[in-house]
Amino acid sequence: MSPPSPLQLYVHIPFCVHKCHYCDFNSHERCAPAWDDYQQALITELQQWSNSPMFKGRKLHTIFIGGGTPSLAPPALIKAVIDAALNYCGIEENAEISMEANPGTADADNFRGYREAGINRLSIGIQSFDTEELRWLERIHSADEAIVAYNIARQAGFKNINLDLMYGLPGQSLDGWLTSLKRAIALQPEHLSCYQLTVEPHTKLAATHNKAPVALPGDEDALNMFYQTRQLLSDAGYQAYEISNFSKPGLQCRHNDGYWLYNDYIGIGAGASGKWDQQDMGITRYSNIRTPESYINKAQQHGKAVKSEDPLNCQQAAAEAFWIGLRRTGGINRTAFKERFDIDACQAFSTELQPWIDHHQLAIHDDAIHLTDNGLALADEIAASVL
Repeated sequence: MSPPSPLQLYVHIPFCVHKCHYCDFNSHERCAPAWDDYQQALITELQQWSNSPMFKGRKLHTIFIGGGTPSLAPPALIKAVIDAALNYCGIEENAEISMEANPGTADADNFRGYREAGINRLSIGIQSFDTEELRWLERIHSADEAIVAYNIARQAGFKNINLDLMYGLPGQSLDGWLTSLKRAIALQPEHLSCYQLTVEPHTKLAATHNKAPVALPGDEDALNMFYQTRQLLSDAGYQAYEISNFSKPGLQCRHNDGYWLYNDYIGIGAGASGKWDQQDMGITRYSNIRTPESYINKAQQHGKAVKSEDPLNCQQAAAEAFWIGLRRTGGINRTAFKERFDIDACQAFSTELQPWIDHHQLAIHDDAIHLTDNGLALADEIAASVL
């Protein structure tokens, strides 16, 4: 068994002012969230997990507070959770502590409060700088408000900011997408996440799309947007370290990269999930109750609020680790993979991988297995072939 991976903490804040029709995250509209009860449930749950055999004595490498809309939360709640993490688990020196924010809920006092609480990386969900696109996405902010939110974050002292953007929207042209992307680059954030819109099952958009299909850009147009994005960001000094994520040198999101590296993580909050390695080289995943009120009641009564656990044996875990890790620009490190699973990745999946290698969509270079430029757009299909 290889040494334990770095340990991460994910904190889910499920509340939103409005749930956008494309969103498939666990988010719930509440006009007056029970913040005190939710805070206590988070801390109670964290205390329980920190005493579990698989996590006890392991300091946190990163913390990520996501949602929902975490920037609705009082700074006192964010501070209390970070303080509890320090008290129950310990936090590594210079740990990355990220938080998501919605431009429509940006408040100067709150942003300063988050920074003072210990947040050192902010991820702002802008999605677009086009008024009509924002309206279609059902975002509660305007393009101008997005820029105001960014400036508020800088004034609050944040020196590491990510901006989320979305392409492949209905009626969107390549020029329209690149205009939004260039406006984002002009702000000089340290990190950019650029995702293609997908119609996720069980969303409001999916229900609408099934009745009257939305006119999304065709595959060729979307592919052109994908490659033009990579070229424009490269020219602007952003390195692609994952299919949809770009950063200035040395400023990758360590927390998200940890997921792709198959690190262990504790998840607390309604609908949060966690994962730990087993002694037999398999893993166990768990998922929490999704409804905030039910989550609060369960966590307060029992210390945890787990809805389901899903064990994977070594073979299943290895396939999943390969599937996730292939998204990284660096691909799969064969030495690390063998140390973790006691199998060589090339040998384990030789039959599944060979067709992609033959078509120059997958390459074995030095000690890594990685996607080629031709294979990037087929990442999901290639990765899924090993499952």
